[in-house]
Amino acid sequence: MSDHPSTVLLIEDNRDDEELTIRGFKRSSLANPVDIVRDGQEALDYLFGTESQPAHSAPVLVLLDLKLPRVGGLEVLERIRSDQRTRRVPVVILTSSNEDHDLIDGYELGANSYVRKPIRFEEFAPAIAQLGIYWLMINQPAPNADDDT
Repeated sequence: MSDHPSTVLLIEDNRDDEELTIRGFKRSSLANPVDIVRDGQEALDYLFGTESQPAHSAPVLVLLDLKLPRVGGLEVLERIRSDQRTRRVPVVILTSSNEDHDLIDGYELGANSYVRKPIRFEEFAPAIAQLGIYWLMINQPAPNADDDT
């Protein structure tokens, strides 16, 4: 796993969606390193560390699936927003959920964007490419909380 200041954190338990996301980034020539965790607890450990493992540097962007093993995506989002170190990191919910309550809860908890995964394979990589271009090249991010000092 990378500890590069422009790392994207992909929190995704579906290996096909993971591969398509990476393909979409490559398609748009985005060179940001992408770290992948496959469940909510692994995401929390990555972001906040454990007794034996320090936290990684805050990623430049989090792509968050909602339906995750061990700890759900909305709980991960809530923890991201409640911690000083990660509260300003852009979080894009990237999910197949069609549930209105997931959409509402995601925004209530502080998601920056909510994107429903395209069902069709040929739509997925271009959608990710557009998402990456916007969040990594066009968007002007807030400084990290560590930069306030």
